[in-house]
Amino acid sequence: MRRKVIFATSNAGKMKEVRSILADLEVEVLSMKEAGIELEVVEDGTTFEENAIIKATEIQKNCGEIVLADDSGLEVDYLNKEPGIYSARYLGEDTSYAIKNKSLIDRLEGVEDEKRTARFVCAIAAAFPDGTTEVTRGTIEGRIGYEEKGSNGFGYDPIFYVPEYGCTTAELSLEQKNEASHRGKALRLMKEIIKAKYEL
Repeated sequence: MRRKVIFATSNAGKMKEVRSILADLEVEVLSMKEAGIELEVVEDGTTFEENAIIKATEIQKNCGEIVLADDSGLEVDYLNKEPGIYSARYLGEDTSYAIKNKSLIDRLEGVEDEKRTARFVCAIAAAFPDGTTEVTRGTIEGRIGYEEKGSNGFGYDPIFYVPEYGCTTAELSLEQKNEASHRGKALRLMKEIIKAKYEL
């Protein structure tokens, strides 16, 4: 019987990335919805790692499977690393990313290129049926652009410019994005941990 890995998200864009990266692992990857889990977890940690662990362990208690959870966000150096762990809740829970992105661009008005540095951070936690947890971190460095560009990403992707690719993360193909992204890096590290733990 194939092992199940439940990824704690309802975000379709995120699930696409996760499935693509874990494709060669002999496991069935399910979203919370597909696994029939309805659970609101309060993420009250002070770091990406703490929030990811809180989410993974809480859900794991409810389903008994391997649970992966990520907490990710955007850190803008000029804005004291805002929005950081509050990236999803920046300007309010239900505010569209078009508004959030515009706000960040507006707040950086007149700020020159070299001071617009930013990074995406992703911490991925795994909660295993044996009660142990592991956590990995991935980052991608870039800077905040001057307008939204690209439609392949979600969230802050259209304003996150990556100099080495010469475009935003929303203009990258799925393959390029999985290769370069913070989530891709953290997930590949986690994949190695799962492989070693279960000898997959």
